[in-house]
Amino acid sequence: MSPSTSPRFFTEREVARHRTKDSCWVLLGTRVYDVTAFLRMHPGGEALIRSRSGRDVSRAMEGPPHRHSQNARRWMEQYYIGELDRESHADEAQVKPGTLRERSKASEETAEKTKEKVEDENSPYNKCSAVDLDKDLVDWRKPLAWQVGYLGEKYDAWVHQPVDRPIRLFGNPFMEASTKTSWYWVPVVWLPIVFYLCWHCYTTLAQGTTRIALTSDVSIPMHKYMFLVLFLLGWFLWTFIEYCIHRFVFHMKPPAHNYYLIMLHFLLHGQHHKSPFDGSRLVFPPGLASIVVGTFYAILHHTLPEILGVSVFVGGLCGYVVYDMIHYYLHYGSPKRGSYLYSLKAYHVKHHFEHQRSGFGITSTFWDHPFNTVIPDEKF
Repeated sequence: MSPSTSPRFFTEREVARHRTKDSCWVLLGTRVYDVTAFLRMHPGGEALIRSRSGRDVSRAMEGPPHRHSQNARRWMEQYYIGELDRESHADEAQVKPGTLRERSKASEETAEKTKEKVEDENSPYNKCSAVDLDKDLVDWRKPLAWQVGYLGEKYDAWVHQPVDRPIRLFGNPFMEASTKTSWYWVPVVWLPIVFYLCWHCYTTLAQGTTRIALTSDVSIPMHKYMFLVLFLLGWFLWTFIEYCIHRFVFHMKPPAHNYYLIMLHFLLHGQHHKSPFDGSRLVFPPGLASIVVGTFYAILHHTLPEILGVSVFVGGLCGYVVYDMIHYYLHYGSPKRGSYLYSLKAYHVKHHFEHQRSGFGITSTFWDHPFNTVIPDEKF
């Protein structure tokens, strides 16, 4: 809502009526917010917001048990729709200019604003907007990939101020489409390979002909049940790779003077922190993922005997698939309160909104402990 446009006013009865999953409003003091679109995203779960819907959430925002970060408060402003009118007893929302001329002017401004919003939403570069298009550091009406490099020293602060809107990276439709992936393509592409390699490794080991040479004269046989041990070893190795990629690659801090490194960081991960609920960019495109998968396979192939290396590899590949699925679920799922996935979701959301330099584990917080990057424990 533009500062030049008169705010809408709502009565307490009007606000109190919006307490369903299809229309959920809350108050922050006298400010009214329609948080319907945020219900599934909330780390504390949909029920936690709905239990406070139609009422003031100021005390809950301040805590205890959780004091919401500045990024969380900034995010909430995207759902602002008007002000609370404590004096009026009318049931309908109303605008309160003092004169007929002011009322007419406010109506014209609202109509013009609506027209601009419709035109903007029809733009190929924008499908929803909660960004001040006139004051933001980049022009959201144009592809962002070529703009972010010019932000320089302002880039790091800008990219860690999340917004609720899709991002357009490239103007070219083919290049843009190649950066987007629906979640189901991950299991569709990789699970058949996982199942085949699991069968291949197990049946090969079951033949009893696989042996590990310790010396030129001594070797030990590999039992078929060793496949499970090798598989789990590969999965464990993946969790370490997952942590290292997230921390040292995705969260590298590009030099402020380097246009290309800033752009590369934004393409790899910065765009995800800027728009954490852009569902089309929550999992790796198979083409990009194949580079990491191929590198992992090549290292194991040259380090271990063939069937042993493949057994470890398929465990790591399965770990990657689970990682991508869990990452998507942490953003869009609603895990049961008190469950493991619930704690992971809360942990990951704090990484996005409050602790961007820690909390790098996605499927597990295990590696955050030895590397001292654990987010302080705080219940939601």
